[in-house]
Amino acid sequence: MIMGKSMTYADAGVDINKSDKFVETIKGIAGQTPRSGVMGEIGGFGGLFSLNVSKMERPVLVSSTDGVGTKLKIAFMMNKHDTVGIDLVGMCVNDIAVQGAKPLFFLDYLSMGNLNTRTATDIIKGIADGCTQANCALIGGETAEMPGMYMKDEYDLAGFSVGIVDNDKIVDGSEIRVGHVLIGIASSGLHSNGYSLVRKICFDKLNLKIDDHVPDLGRTIGEELLEPTRIYSENMVRILKDFPVHGLAHITGGGITDNIRRILPTTCKAEIKNGSWEVHPVFTFLKDAGNISDAEMLRTFNNGIGMIAVVPEEVSEEIMDRLQGMNEKAFLIGSVVDRKSSKTQVKFI
Repeated sequence: MIMGKSMTYADAGVDINKSDKFVETIKGIAGQTPRSGVMGEIGGFGGLFSLNVSKMERPVLVSSTDGVGTKLKIAFMMNKHDTVGIDLVGMCVNDIAVQGAKPLFFLDYLSMGNLNTRTATDIIKGIADGCTQANCALIGGETAEMPGMYMKDEYDLAGFSVGIVDNDKIVDGSEIRVGHVLIGIASSGLHSNGYSLVRKICFDKLNLKIDDHVPDLGRTIGEELLEPTRIYSENMVRILKDFPVHGLAHITGGGITDNIRRILPTTCKAEIKNGSWEVHPVFTFLKDAGNISDAEMLRTFNNGIGMIAVVPEEVSEEIMDRLQGMNEKAFLIGSVVDRKSSKTQVKFI
């Protein structure tokens, strides 16, 4: 028989008491994201949400899941963790908004080697901030201690959002026609895509330090790279309520090229006018520093456009005016034409 000290879970690196105290902290933060339908509070085995579908004939739930990717490495380098939660929410709710859905609630998954309550609290505060911007409720999640899985002070994040839309109001691109136009809505910067290439350029090729000031950007490289993803969902819901929008594309991985293709009918092609929108300085900086081709830029980054709406030309000006009133920068960036025998569905002219 092997004798000795009685071992505990804490000896293996998992502190249940600390986790229990952290749940109490989360309850207070989640309480700052109220929404009708929320039942109970965080701490149970599952989040409860009551659906009010009395105004919908055929309600459809729309869900999305995503992460923040290697942008988290920038947060680790800066030791700043209160904005990546906004990215997490944005990457999920923007994806369901393009189908016409209104976000209802959000859940997160946070995994650390050992629970750092200060870091974790900052992360959850960022998630709550994102939920407030999206007008959805943070109703649950999971915080896991996993000793040996991560480098010291590192973690991973995943998010899950659920929204709702009436069946006859789903936006799926099927009504896009020749003659419709493309409205591009400005991004806040890189959002949460392309960071593996970004880090290679900035830290391997240019040998920048995270707090180095970059004159072309007007701030440090760390501040620029940690700029949060813009959350469009609430404004998209408002636009969809008042205007005919036949297609929406969230410009994430794959850039403008691949994401527009996802919503176009096979008979249509999008012609996008180069120079028709403002390009954020970070994209020019990366293109020059990395000697990146135009085609690679357009497939890797959003290049200053975070969301694209496909609408009838006759309402485009009014929609753009409305977006400007919502503090969104909007640009008329292209049109839908007959694809004919073309092998490509997205052409930059």
